Amino acid sequence: MTQIDIGINKENRAQISDGLKRLLADSYTLYLQTHNFHWNVTGLQFRELHLMFEEQYTELAVAVDDIAERIRTLDVPAPGTYKEFAKLSSIEEVDGVPEAQQMVKILTRGHEQVIKTAREVLKTAQAADDESTASLVSDRMRVHEKTAWMLRATQKA
Repeated sequence: MTQIDIGINKENRAQISDGLKRLLADSYTLYLQTHNFHWNVTGLQFRELHLMFEEQYTELAVAVDDIAERIRTLDVPAPGTYKEFAKLSSIEEVDGVPEAQQMVKILTRGHEQVIKTAREVLKTAQAADDESTASLVSDRMRVHEKTAWMLRATQKA
């Protein structure tokens, strides 16, 4: 492959990619949790939550691809194993099958964590004048903020 020359130096590309790797790991972990909950949700809100979780994991599947491809665009290998994701993710794995309202709370916290991770990456990208990464991350934040709000809105008062 030829030398990359996109106006972002190698050190900045590495720093941005490190943040994107954490964002990818958080997003993939959240994808897995959401898919798991889609399969296993029960209770009075089954249909509503089952469909909502499906919309969310479908959106996350596209997101992880976009994030991984941005890492590759910066000429850095993207992580792609459970082992790497577990090391990089700040989202806790869940044991067993929680009840429906607990699933909603867990996913809300997961989306909020992705937002926090994205904010860190955004600062790094902006400091390096990497508008492409900043745009991607900003878009991700907006999606996760809206999703967290929608999940919070389904919870009992």
